[in-house]
Order: sequence, then C-alpha cells, then structure tokens
Amino acid sequence: MKGPRDIGVDVSSPQGEWDGDPNDPFYGTLPVRGQMLKGVVVKDKAQRTAVVSIERTRFDTKYERFEKRTSKISAHSPTSVGAKEGDRVTIMECRPLSKTKSFVIIEREESE
Repeated sequence: MKGPRDIGVDVSSPQGEWDGDPNDPFYGTLPVRGQMLKGVVVKDKAQRTAVVSIERTRFDTKYERFEKRTSKISAHSPTSVGAKEGDRVTIMECRPLSKTKSFVIIEREESE
C-alpha cells in the first residue's frame, strides 16, 4: 500500500494505519478546503466522530474588554490520525459528511 497522500496543507503525516475509510483525507478520497481551526477534543464516544471545542476571544466595544467565546464542532475523526479526548487537534473544512459534520481532523498533538 502507498503512503499518505499530500492534502495541500502543511501538516505532519499521520502515524496510524488506514482501515479502508473513504473519508480519510490522507489515505481516502476526501478533499479538504476552506477554514482551518485549532481546538481540543472534548468527546470521542461516537464512531469516527469527535466533538472539538474551539475557543476564541472577542472584543466588546461597550465595556472595552475581551470576552471568551466557545464553539463545539462535530468533526470526522479518521483512525489514521487517532485523536482521543483531551488532544489538541487541527480541523479543516470539507464537504458535508452528515447532517452535522463538515470538518475533518487532519492533525493532532498529544495531550499531557
């Protein structure tokens, strides 16, 4: 079998094996495009799905302070990447994979 393909983004190649998932951006045929976000995996109970929490700051002009805002995004979790709960991950936009999934995990950092 060939190695992982180049997805056009500067990320490290996954260390895991491919299990035949066509929605794997490195070994399958899923193209990635659009937004690239960083966050933390808060839930990984569903099959090949992870919930990623994205935290950002927003400036409130009335009170002249920054406030934290959090979004939870469902993302496809390929087994070749192997993201677990607590890992910092990079997700990237792709075509809609289900009703709630339009992102895929492309890189992970180990949790402490």
